[in-house]
Amino acid sequence: MDYKKTNAARTTISRDLKELADSVGGNMYELISILQSRANQIGVEIKEELIAKLDEFATPSDTLEEVFENQEQTEISRFYERLPKPTLIAIQELLEDNIYVREKIKKEEITLEKDEMDDLESEEISSEDVPSEENKDSESVNEV
Repeated sequence: MDYKKTNAARTTISRDLKELADSVGGNMYELISILQSRANQIGVEIKEELIAKLDEFATPSDTLEEVFENQEQTEISRFYERLPKPTLIAIQELLEDNIYVREKIKKEEITLEKDEMDDLESEEISSEDVPSEENKDSESVNEV
């Protein structure tokens, strides 16, 4: 994605977290986790792009004493410093519904399903040992 053309705010804006949380299922902690993950992804992409551009203008120097300030590198660095922060870009993507969230199946759910299966199997076995309704009625008549 081209983060240079994003319409995300350059400064922090107060937002209604409940409204944002409703867009991802109503859980505020899930919202923060999603935004944090996406902001990390955006930050890594921007950093890799910046390093690649700075390497284009890098001048190899043999001595440590000679340090020249490269004007192109300075301009590129300033441009990237003026970009919106990754968190602000992630919030804007969420507002524009550009974030896709994959639901993970939790191990707990899987083990619960296995436990439920075991419970069902044990119930089936125990129900075979119990006499049927017809047999109970005939036994109660004989006892009287």
